[in-house]
Amino acid sequence: MQLPEKLEGMSIHLIGAKGTGMCALAELLVSAGAVVTGSDVDEVFYTDSILAGLGVDVRSFKKDSLDGDTVFVVRSAAYDGTNPVVAEALNRGLPMLTYPEALGDLSARYDASAVAGVHGKTTTTALAGIVLRALGSPATVVVGSAVAGFGNRSTWTGGDRFMVAETCEYRRHFLHYHPRRIILTSVEPDHQDFYPDYESIRAAFLEFLDKLPDGGELIYCSDDSGALEIATIFAGKRPDIRLYPYGESAGGAWKIIPGEPAAGKNSFHIGAFDREFQLAVPGRHVVMDAVAAMALSYLLKREESEYFDVDAAAEALAGFRGSRRRSEIVGETAGIMVMDDYAHHPTAISTTLKGLKAFYPDRRLIVDFMPHTYSRTAALLNEFADSFGDADILILHPIYASAREKYDGSVTGRILWEKAASRRPGYPTLYCETLDEAAGELSGILQTGDLFITLGAGNNWPLGQRILKEISR
Repeated sequence: MQLPEKLEGMSIHLIGAKGTGMCALAELLVSAGAVVTGSDVDEVFYTDSILAGLGVDVRSFKKDSLDGDTVFVVRSAAYDGTNPVVAEALNRGLPMLTYPEALGDLSARYDASAVAGVHGKTTTTALAGIVLRALGSPATVVVGSAVAGFGNRSTWTGGDRFMVAETCEYRRHFLHYHPRRIILTSVEPDHQDFYPDYESIRAAFLEFLDKLPDGGELIYCSDDSGALEIATIFAGKRPDIRLYPYGESAGGAWKIIPGEPAAGKNSFHIGAFDREFQLAVPGRHVVMDAVAAMALSYLLKREESEYFDVDAAAEALAGFRGSRRRSEIVGETAGIMVMDDYAHHPTAISTTLKGLKAFYPDRRLIVDFMPHTYSRTAALLNEFADSFGDADILILHPIYASAREKYDGSVTGRILWEKAASRRPGYPTLYCETLDEAAGELSGILQTGDLFITLGAGNNWPLGQRILKEISR
């Protein structure tokens, strides 16, 4: 099954429309002239405002959410026949695709590139879009989050020759995509409810890389042991593939030479260019993402002409202000900066906090983290406990459950708190059952000069906005 070739005027319904990927798909469909409606839970997400701005009417999950003139349905992969809207679409016999299938179908219509990896997909894709826009590339870019440089939308469209999209490894969803190039940022154990061990997730990435056509191109992070291992294995199987390593350990064009650490400065050099680059967002990991984006942009521009405007690309990097829930500055009042970040894996937490500490060395770092999924927390419990070393004060919460797994009672948020506290002697580590309790604790903790950040894929992110309002009063 495929999306219709011509979308103009077609009535398409999105089930789970508030998801970041589904919201991006809504942007693409609306820009193609489709009439889009949607359904989702009543809980408020940041995508609500984006969908409203597109004119997408999002209703509650009820079977009458489907209009009578709906001719095609795309559902989030999180919902199946137990969802009332999915059940009604099946009852009507409406053609239906999952989001990964729909994105994969669209990718086949472009010269497509994929951004893949356990960490860094969103920021790398966003940075690629920012650079390609500055270069005037005829590309369509699809990001799993709203990007400030895209007018707080998840997509940017500069043409229909190239597509660059963030692709997801969960349940092998990325196998629906049709890439000619792949950026591989990182590979390590994650999604333990589907990939029980490292070997299983490694096999999925190898299968995805094998979708590259003859002469395809792989850009991979040589500083990440998993990405390096997979690229090495894959190169032995597919000598036709062109390899472009990037990182501090890489040789050649995409070698990274980090600048001197300094407050408010994230500078670096790249082997290919005789100049300094700067980012206004913190973290060595963001430098990695920026260089991967530069490498991809360079390869795409090479398809058009020999000229690569490095000054325009550098200016685009310097102007990058991140994306939603990626070291996002929510606001600042009374000298207290409030941020939010989606980091929900120990490696992402550690690198994010380390980058913030280097970028804001004079601020106390107050961290509120809500773990996501029992399977991930149980499998990586010790790694989680060790990941908060740069937090001056840490607040932990119960585990945010996922509908895709069942709780077996082996791990709780309180168990993580006990382990984390034991690894942080002398540094306050609190456990709060509710956001109300956390807000009460923070009222006696926060002071001028602090940086407060909510972390995780749970529902603690509204705490930052609440804190800003309470301090303002």
